[in-house]
Amino acid sequence: MNYHANFSTSPIARDPYPSRCEPLPSATSRKDPVAYQSWYPEAPLTPEQVQQYEHNGFLHLTGLFSADEIAVWQEALERVRRGPRNSNPEEIVTEPDNDAVRSVFRVHETQPAFVHLASDERLVRIAEFLLDDQVYIYQSRINFKPGFSGRDFMWHSDFETWHIEDGLPRMRTLSMSISLAKNTEFNGPLMLIPKSHKTYVPCPGETPLEHYKWSLKQQQIGVPDPASITDLYEDAGIVVPKGPAGSITIFDCNLLHGSNSNISPLPRSNVFLVYNSISNQAQEPFSGGAPRPEFLATRQNVRPLTPTRRH
Repeated sequence: MNYHANFSTSPIARDPYPSRCEPLPSATSRKDPVAYQSWYPEAPLTPEQVQQYEHNGFLHLTGLFSADEIAVWQEALERVRRGPRNSNPEEIVTEPDNDAVRSVFRVHETQPAFVHLASDERLVRIAEFLLDDQVYIYQSRINFKPGFSGRDFMWHSDFETWHIEDGLPRMRTLSMSISLAKNTEFNGPLMLIPKSHKTYVPCPGETPLEHYKWSLKQQQIGVPDPASITDLYEDAGIVVPKGPAGSITIFDCNLLHGSNSNISPLPRSNVFLVYNSISNQAQEPFSGGAPRPEFLATRQNVRPLTPTRRH
């Protein structure tokens, strides 16, 4: 693994991925690799899985974790749900129209079970391989979607927000969503537009001050226009990764994704881990505004993860 192959982290004179500006640029082809290295025999993924990630922008894996491991994380999730959770109230995000908890952030530092999960070698080795670098946790959270009341997440590319609001330079980041309840087509599951990771879609609007305080409840800025979403949908459709608790969806930072509200009786929750290349640390936000808080974009506590084996 070539840990020294990286992009310059010096200030970028011309933004390679402009957005939320006038005139609004057109959608452009991605300027960065997807899988940052080719398959080799010791890789943690098969050649077919690497090809799928490169082509579609995501992988859906089952059977990676044992029933005992999943039970530990489900118990930890219930402890987080009941609280007390952490000392910073901003890290607990409620729904836009009620006090139900929507997301709890920074669980990779505050919850022992998820501290171990974030550094689990099965996950870290995949992230290191796909990004061809050492990695650290850029962001973590638990998303709650209780039956009948869990609200939607609008279509978006994570990278667009992380680039504009956090100053993440390049597309050298991936997310892992680990389901802690069965995912079906009914309970507001993650929806993905395959191949959309290869197109960068600038978004209309300007970034308000402290945008995160309401975008985490209901995002409106940083959402592609309907015509762009429709074009990408007509090219590849929408995929819903379904599976039992413990299923994991790995997806590129620029893949368009979202989810519907959960009006079924079936709750859905997941732990969400973002792995970033150590060579791709956040700079000054490309919006020109102030950086978002540390619990949303790690800046101060950046250190490569040491992969740990399961006991």
